[in-house]
Amino acid sequence: MDFLRPASWEDALAAKAEHPAAVPIAGGTDVMVEINFDHRRPEHLLDLGRVAELHAWETDGRDVRLGAAVPYARVIEHLRRELPGLARAAHTVGSPQIRNRGSVGGNLGAASPAGDSHPALLAAGAEVEAESVRGTRLIPVEEFYTGVKRNALAPDELIRAVRIRKATGPQQFSKVGTRNAMVIAVCAFGIALHPGSRTVRTGIGSAAPTPLRARAAEEFLDAALEEAGLWESRRAVPAPVAAQFAELAAGACNPIDDVRGSAAYRRRAVGVMARRTLGWVWEEYTTGERSAPCA
Repeated sequence: MDFLRPASWEDALAAKAEHPAAVPIAGGTDVMVEINFDHRRPEHLLDLGRVAELHAWETDGRDVRLGAAVPYARVIEHLRRELPGLARAAHTVGSPQIRNRGSVGGNLGAASPAGDSHPALLAAGAEVEAESVRGTRLIPVEEFYTGVKRNALAPDELIRAVRIRKATGPQQFSKVGTRNAMVIAVCAFGIALHPGSRTVRTGIGSAAPTPLRARAAEEFLDAALEEAGLWESRRAVPAPVAAQFAELAAGACNPIDDVRGSAAYRRRAVGVMARRTLGWVWEEYTTGERSAPCA
């Protein structure tokens, strides 16, 4: 196994173009586990740790531009206001050591259906900034996942950054597991209110071959909130509306039975999380007070 260690982004792109099968590594929290257990033996590892710009973020404009190697701990510490849903999800990632090494870019590259950042990225509205020596393109996050642990990157592309819409309304994240952190999600759910466009976005993790949005649930809730004038009145969401939203969210799932949970349990849990997180974000929208902890 050859170890490539570029000092700049341009060198990294050149190395990836020369060795398209090279596996990028920054925090190493996913890749090194696979290598240590002999589940993966790439010919080349591409260490991006010395590329400084991947560890930085920008908050100018309507989006946060998050470098691919910014660790979860920095998101929690510095971007809680701009990206509350992602910060909540980051709280549930592994141990403090993992949160100081692992990154959203690495989570995207691994493309595991159970990745904790995916529901929050889907709900917030994110784009993946992919680059190669051929140029740069933006991939909507819902189009980035193409299968179990597969993504839309071309062989010569690397993730440079993730552009995430700044929160204009409350956002929530919920995860089912044997404990809050240091566990792979049985299933997870993210939700974000976007009052400017009067829309709701969702994200579901570990309940289908890829992370996904519950689009039918979103469309139903958008219409129900508008019809009842709830964006203006800020009255409580009627229980039947919340129940239908939860049912549609559960219906969006296509889960499997595995050692962590059955398909039936995952569908049920997603419905429960959808109803609860809707209650939390709507209470925050109507009162301005957070109703649930970040973790």
